[in-house]
Amino acid sequence: MQLHELRNKKKSKKRIARGGAHGKTSGRGTKGQKSRAGRKIRPAERDMIKRIPKLRGYRFKSIVAKHAVVNLSAINSAFASGDVVTPESLAAHGLIEKRGTGFPLVKVLGGGIVEKKLTVERCFVSASAKEKIEKAGGAVKE
Repeated sequence: MQLHELRNKKKSKKRIARGGAHGKTSGRGTKGQKSRAGRKIRPAERDMIKRIPKLRGYRFKSIVAKHAVVNLSAINSAFASGDVVTPESLAAHGLIEKRGTGFPLVKVLGGGIVEKKLTVERCFVSASAKEKIEKAGGAVKE
């Protein structure tokens, strides 16, 4: 046995587009992505994922419900002495807006002064606002 008589036991895969008996398209058919060298076809699932809109970064709206904020000065000017302040009454006086079918969570802040006896119900109240309401003779019911 001579060196030039040695053969591979395993047949190698047919190499396309190297000239020889296969001319012109070299057994690849004709034109298009599949006829090119180094073609990469994406799976259909990847295309679907790419089409879905993404929420990136901090520029999207949070799911957490935000409180509607009302200052004491606005409440003092809108309500009469002895009135009950609730989310419904605040919306009726135009201090907050209704959200969808219900009323938003309301937080009363201590900006301004209160000269009237008011009762605040079903609202979150800051410590300074609670102090001012009670000082004026009103009450805060949680």
